Amino acid sequence: MTDEDFMRAALEQARLAGSCGEVPVGAVVVLDGEIVGRGFNQPIRSKDPTAHAEVMALRDAGERLANYRLPGCDLYVTLEPCAMCSGAIMHARVRRVVFGARDPKTGVAGSVIDLFQEKRLNHHAIVEGGVLADECGALLSGFFAARRGRTLTA
Repeated sequence: MTDEDFMRAALEQARLAGSCGEVPVGAVVVLDGEIVGRGFNQPIRSKDPTAHAEVMALRDAGERLANYRLPGCDLYVTLEPCAMCSGAIMHARVRRVVFGARDPKTGVAGSVIDLFQEKRLNHHAIVEGGVLADECGALLSGFFAARRGRTLTA
């Protein structure tokens, strides 16, 4: 499978979040070409501020792999990770992070700052952004436009 295929799986998770009234962000964890963790945003319904898509996918992968460390794993997420999620990614020792849309307000993989390039931190994942960025961004834009009571025109 390709990066785009795994990002499409993350988009499926994002759509689940949106169907629950959550901000539509989804993530999957991949090891050796197989999805070993899935997650979508659910802080509102779970009443848990840490229940971001990345954290949920890391928890699922950790449970399935019986390890809190995820060496050799790649994380695909539809939106650039925030500081909290980036910290969890680093602590899990994820090898690579692939994200879709940039987040100019809270993204810390290059948009606001780049925590993954901070030399004082002890783990550095490889980061690639922009995979299916238009599709990931459109899902988010559509969600927020609908919340505001208007639709976007193409």
